[in-house]
Amino acid sequence: MDKSEIKAFIAKRVAKELKDGDVVNLGIGLPTLIPAYLPEGVHVILQSENGIIGTGPKPTAEEAEPRYKTDAGGQPAQAANFGCYIDSATSFGFIRGGHVNATILGGLEVDQEGSLSNWIIPGKKMPGMGGAMDLLVGAKEVIVAMEHTAKGSPKILKKCTLPYTAVHCVSMIVTEMCVFLVKPEGLVMTELNPEFTVDDVKAATEADFTVAEDLKDMTA
Repeated sequence: MDKSEIKAFIAKRVAKELKDGDVVNLGIGLPTLIPAYLPEGVHVILQSENGIIGTGPKPTAEEAEPRYKTDAGGQPAQAANFGCYIDSATSFGFIRGGHVNATILGGLEVDQEGSLSNWIIPGKKMPGMGGAMDLLVGAKEVIVAMEHTAKGSPKILKKCTLPYTAVHCVSMIVTEMCVFLVKPEGLVMTELNPEFTVDDVKAATEADFTVAEDLKDMTA
């Protein structure tokens, strides 16, 4: 697969998981592409942990001034016509109260126990954890959308080596190669991109996993 196609491919597959009316929190980067690929008739309510429920389209340069309204990534943002602005305490109460149907985040590492490391590489300057820890334990479903490897090294491991964001929290992993569900017994590959083989996935994955008997075509 051409590298320029990977992010859109992953975003399109993740979009199929969302249902009409879902309240969804999107992490920065790849997850922000997902709304463009929602199936016809599916409309979701985007929640930003820093205080927007019902996030609207990115504001124009004129609408973005003064820049006191931003998304979790610090970029100009605004509420949609039906949306609202809330304070941080209310926003995190909303998350911790289980009112977010799904959060979709990128990952530095995910392990076979469903634990995620996505906020810091020791020794490198990082913006901080933000609301990720709360989202991982408060959202009803946690989907990690990321490339399968980093410069050829596996990102799906037996055990995360980087500092955890949260443990035993991920329900699904979507990469350009396949889809894993996180089950009590471990990772189960339920879908495969036909551009790859099961052996390709095994070579790119450190974690142990099983292959579903009814393995599906990821592009179908």
